[in-house]
Amino acid sequence: MKDNLEKCQLAAIAAVEAYNRPGRSFRTAQFLVMIVIAWTALFHAVYYRRNVKPWYKKNGRFERIDGDPKHWDLAECVKRFYGANHPAERKNIEFLIGLRNKIEHRHLPELDPSLYGECQASLLNLEELLVHTFGSKYALQEQLAVSLQFSTVVPPEKKKAARALAVSNARSVKEYVETFRGNLPSTVLSSMKYSYNVYLVPKVANRQSAADASVEFVKVDEASEEELLRLERLNVLIREKKIPIANLELLKPGDVVTRINASAPFIVSQNAHSDAWRYYKVRPKTGAKKPEQCDTAFCVYDEAHKDYLYTQAWVSRCIEAFSRAETFRQITSREPKLQDDF
Repeated sequence: MKDNLEKCQLAAIAAVEAYNRPGRSFRTAQFLVMIVIAWTALFHAVYYRRNVKPWYKKNGRFERIDGDPKHWDLAECVKRFYGANHPAERKNIEFLIGLRNKIEHRHLPELDPSLYGECQASLLNLEELLVHTFGSKYALQEQLAVSLQFSTVVPPEKKKAARALAVSNARSVKEYVETFRGNLPSTVLSSMKYSYNVYLVPKVANRQSAADASVEFVKVDEASEEELLRLERLNVLIREKKIPIANLELLKPGDVVTRINASAPFIVSQNAHSDAWRYYKVRPKTGAKKPEQCDTAFCVYDEAHKDYLYTQAWVSRCIEAFSRAETFRQITSREPKLQDDF
């Protein structure tokens, strides 16, 4: 068990080192390989602590490879650890496993800007389980530091990312990311356990005791109402518009409705689609003073044409929602009608 914990720590530190290393090439891919190793080692340690051998069995006997037991891979560990439960932490791991499998033989540095949240959440979730199960002496915080930033300017690579992903060898990865995110319930998608997204706010030390750290993490559930109001105002001031992964394949409302009707069992009209974006709050109301304030995982404002375009992730979300009669009623306040009836 001790060897597994050491392996977990070393792999996690290597993952952070790979991600934080200056330069753009291959950082997410390297992070994924090492964080999967870290999670696998941690789960093995957890099972050994429970006196459970995390080994595969075949015909009632433990399988072996070159004389050594065949250990459970990460997917099997997750399946057995969480059972029938599907918290945001589990979805985060499953997302990264699938993504690791997708990009294992591809070179796609363009994905890095859009995947930071899931990568950061995975690291924090790993340390939380590590400390909760084995004690604070295994915490990684003393061995890690907040990565240094050279500039406050949004790098042009973020804006080029979607265009670069138009190449053929990136399409399956892009579709995987969009589909996975689009099928998540809103509670998971917005959870910090699934994707950790924060704002860097300049901090000025006005007393000696506050000068030891230039970055401060504030727990929302422990903050006062005044502090929450101040943070919300800061968020509004510095909020960065996220660039969706597939902005070369954004869809007009009519195209969205067509795709939904091609898969959903119930008839979805333009009005039903409008009800959906209002229900899920993916964009402002028509005529809003700030039309660009959208949930850009699902929708973006087209400044040139003064209208809204939608992502494939939004199509997936709508198909899932409109495929259930109860959800259809919640969104539209109308009774759904089957496609076959017309």
